[in-house]
Amino acid sequence: MEISGSALVTGASRGIGRSIAIELANRGFDTMATMRNPDDGVDLPDATGGRITVAQLDVTDPGAFQLPGDLRVLVNNAGADSDYLPVEHSDLDDWRRLLETNVIGLVGMTMAAIPTLRENRPAVVCNVSSSSILASVPFYSAYRATKAAVSAFGESLRVEVAPSGIRVVEILPGLIDTDMFQLSTGDQAATRFDRYRPMADQAARLRQQTADPMVSPAADAAVLIADAILDDAGPMRYGCDPLSIGLLDLWRQSDDETMFTMTGQSLIDLAESAE
Repeated sequence: MEISGSALVTGASRGIGRSIAIELANRGFDTMATMRNPDDGVDLPDATGGRITVAQLDVTDPGAFQLPGDLRVLVNNAGADSDYLPVEHSDLDDWRRLLETNVIGLVGMTMAAIPTLRENRPAVVCNVSSSSILASVPFYSAYRATKAAVSAFGESLRVEVAPSGIRVVEILPGLIDTDMFQLSTGDQAATRFDRYRPMADQAARLRQQTADPMVSPAADAAVLIADAILDDAGPMRYGCDPLSIGLLDLWRQSDDETMFTMTGQSLIDLAESAE
């Protein structure tokens, strides 16, 4: 993909979104870093040698935002999270909040952008989902459900907009060193419930032993994400860190039951032994 025109990144105040905005600006795109509170991004223009502007955007109200007329890359990164709870103890209001931001907001932004992207073709819609959708991770049902919805949405969108010169890319991050990652390393909310405590404790131990050592800096992930956006001949789905790249490769080589056995069966066996 030739570098010209504008890129827009949602949820760019921190973490992966911030790093993607900086990387795209450094590559040569006029980059709009959007966020709910622009004060969170006042230092962004000084963080890059490229051209970057900060703008207020709430993805749950995309109609209130004016897209740049030369938009060629839309990165749907904005997202929300919640406590990682067993389904029976989860809060439906949390589900609604996550769905509103992670799915409805993303769809609304994409709907608004398609006509402009078509006019400026070739163009890219880049959706940030999660590599957790590839594994049987307990207590992440609400978050994983929204990210799986994003993945399915992207598959259909890919077919619909390809004739218009718009490519759809899905990024499935694993463990990226962001504030969201740091919050997820503490005591898990599921341990509050006696029935689920052994599973939650074992899941935390397995993560600390096998996954946490592979955590990747957000800036490194952003380089791989920008490469994926520019890779006209590439697939739809990409990892952007060692964990997600490995999981995606394993998923492509395995069937659903194999993935389940590798990622979930040991936790079930532990829980059954504790009954």
